[in-house]
Amino acid sequence: MVQDGMLQIPSMKGQCSPEEWEARVNLAACYRLVEMYGMSDMMANHISARVPGEEGTYLINPYGMMYEEITASCLLKVDHDGKILSGPDFGDLKYGVNKAGAVIHTAVHAARPDVGCVIHTHSWASMAVSSLECGLLPLTQTAMRFLKIGYHDYQGVVLNESEQESLIADLGTGEALILRNHGVLTVGRSVGEAFNWMHRLELACRSQLAAMAANSPYAKVPQQVLEETWNNYQPGTRRPYGLMEWPALLRKLDRTDPGYKS
Repeated sequence: MVQDGMLQIPSMKGQCSPEEWEARVNLAACYRLVEMYGMSDMMANHISARVPGEEGTYLINPYGMMYEEITASCLLKVDHDGKILSGPDFGDLKYGVNKAGAVIHTAVHAARPDVGCVIHTHSWASMAVSSLECGLLPLTQTAMRFLKIGYHDYQGVVLNESEQESLIADLGTGEALILRNHGVLTVGRSVGEAFNWMHRLELACRSQLAAMAANSPYAKVPQQVLEETWNNYQPGTRRPYGLMEWPALLRKLDRTDPGYKS
């Protein structure tokens, strides 16, 4: 099962539809990219993707594997009750689904049929901004994209399904949510779109913390300009996010970390 420090997992390619396999490859790539761009938290957090053509199911990581280890074949297919429908045999490791991950991701997939992928991170920058009373400030063009981002108050580790209703209400129809004193969450119609939102949100958080550390007054942007800038990033005003970037990101992985496809 483990050889040269790597889990040896048989390919799932022949055990699922071509559409599911493509979803698995894209999701595994997203895990590797979140690690590559410094947004992972060892084995904590989750990224999930809806299984094409199978209502009420999604793919998620086995709890216990690092993001840099995730492959298309190691992903678990679960239903909205958190039941594992398919996945590899991890032997004595007995990896399964993390309860907190299932509560959060099931809530979003069940309530938002338009969402194909959900990403939740605990990066240092997003955790820091989530703990600030001011939240995310529209200090940069990138941050202005999140001018109307949602906020969800901390209620403890997300283990109770009773929190799902308020979580979904706070996310609304948006693409991003700051989980107070916790981290952030983004969604997208595709894996590439969700990653695009998360990457930009991470940059917005990092740049805000850098500006705050300078201990100097912020340059003010008129509210009308903030609104116009935010509107320029809304669906329908430009191509879907990730459409152009995702193939390039996959090529990047193919050059540097191709194991995600296995």
